[in-house]
Amino acid sequence: MQFPIHELPAAEFPKGLLEIPQPPPSLNYRGRLPSPDLKLLSIVGSRKYTTYGKQAADELIGGLRGYPIGIVSGLALGIDSLAHEAALRNSLYTLAIPGGGLGDEALYPAQHKQLAYRILEAGGGLLSEFAPDFQAANWSFPQRNRLVAGISQATLLIEAQEKSGTLITARLATDYNRELLIVPGSIFSKNSAGVHQFLKLGATPVTSAADILEVLKIDVKAPARPKTTAVLQPIEQKVISLLSEPRHRDELIRQLGLSTAEATQLLMLMELTNLIVSEQNIYRSLI
Repeated sequence: MQFPIHELPAAEFPKGLLEIPQPPPSLNYRGRLPSPDLKLLSIVGSRKYTTYGKQAADELIGGLRGYPIGIVSGLALGIDSLAHEAALRNSLYTLAIPGGGLGDEALYPAQHKQLAYRILEAGGGLLSEFAPDFQAANWSFPQRNRLVAGISQATLLIEAQEKSGTLITARLATDYNRELLIVPGSIFSKNSAGVHQFLKLGATPVTSAADILEVLKIDVKAPARPKTTAVLQPIEQKVISLLSEPRHRDELIRQLGLSTAEATQLLMLMELTNLIVSEQNIYRSLI
């Protein structure tokens, strides 16, 4: 096992887990535990996320790059994995708290084992109160959720249906006197119904990374954007203008009025020169 499992003495538990009503009797970890200097933000949400949910996660976590923040989530399908992936892309520390043990054969879900290994290789960590070979069960996820809520100063909820298990973590965050942040969604989306329950109860709405930084009491730096000295061609200027907000590749090509081959070559060259970036065929400007 490249990253061995260590037992964590109670005296060395992260401070947040010593403050919750039912702290775990013991903890195991792999990799690196979060530095006390980091402000921890737990991110939870729907397993069946929408394009909006992914865009929100990418945008908000991307805006935290360069700040002393660690991202905590549960390694699960959906928003959890998007949060870990976005943290890795933006060089943020990330801690995964899965619903089972930390042994290679027990990591859950199995399709996220490679994600778990990448977290470890990037200097992040895995944490669990279960025995290393414990296989995740229905009851272990709600139990795990109290660690996700308790370890962080704030929890960010991105998409959840009205009876989603994700709401357990959100409720626990409020029970533990942690900050609960929510990303407002469409009134027409089922994935927003659970989120809006907490908005009505006084959770803090988040529309930018600056809102998160304010809650965590971190001073906002002047935004840093990649510098380019290149003179843009008219067609490149048109792309940047169209990307005043993220757009799907097909929509962007239609609005450019180029053939698919011409547009594909143009967009590829603009990505190579760090003018734009794409994720799952959604393009956004970097300048």
